[in-house]
Amino acid sequence: MKKDEIQPWDWPRILFGQAPPEFLIEVFLRTTLVFIALLIVVRLMGKRMGGQLTISEMAVMITLGAIVSPAMQIPQLGLLMGIMILVCALIFQRGLNMAEFKSRKFERATQGRTEMVVKNGVIQLEQMGKSKVSRQQLFSALRGKDVLNLGDVGRVYLEACGMFSIYRRDEPQPGLQIFPPHDEAIAGFYQEPVNGATVCANCGKVIYDASNEQSCKVCGSNDWLPATISIKSQLVTS
Repeated sequence: MKKDEIQPWDWPRILFGQAPPEFLIEVFLRTTLVFIALLIVVRLMGKRMGGQLTISEMAVMITLGAIVSPAMQIPQLGLLMGIMILVCALIFQRGLNMAEFKSRKFERATQGRTEMVVKNGVIQLEQMGKSKVSRQQLFSALRGKDVLNLGDVGRVYLEACGMFSIYRRDEPQPGLQIFPPHDEAIAGFYQEPVNGATVCANCGKVIYDASNEQSCKVCGSNDWLPATISIKSQLVTS
């Protein structure tokens, strides 16, 4: 757009830009398609992309971030276009919330479902893979709750919103220690070895009196480590 074409208080240009009013219908269609594409892409990226936000809320926030700048800065675009997209985003979010409230099937399709990623101290690798969560993400969440051994864990759920829900066992059991391996000083204070027990370094399955050359019955790994158990007094006071 040339400089001499920009006139102050040119309300048709301010509201509609250089496009005809009928272009707002195309804007509605574009916004609908982009919003659906965002929902699909964010959903496929995995639950942890959402954090504390739901998938649809995440998509709305991305959409809002793309809405504001063009309508304010590009002379060819009118304000009504940006306002219409904002209204579309509001309608989509309200409509999704209502549809998710009324239909559990639709809610599972858009938000996903809660997955168990640790069961009785053993990592559920299949669910971890489906949820696109790494071991380090899981271990970081556990350490954030003062859990330093998988044997202390009864259940870990990955919620649909991407947050971990962690439930301890009543009594610590032998398992895989999950503190950083280079931090050797912590081992003697929080963990003690369990005689005759080894643990799979891949999934956390504990076996007794077995050869380290055999494959893990849970995940098939041949990588074994000495099993340790949390010292209960230290576990309670941590």
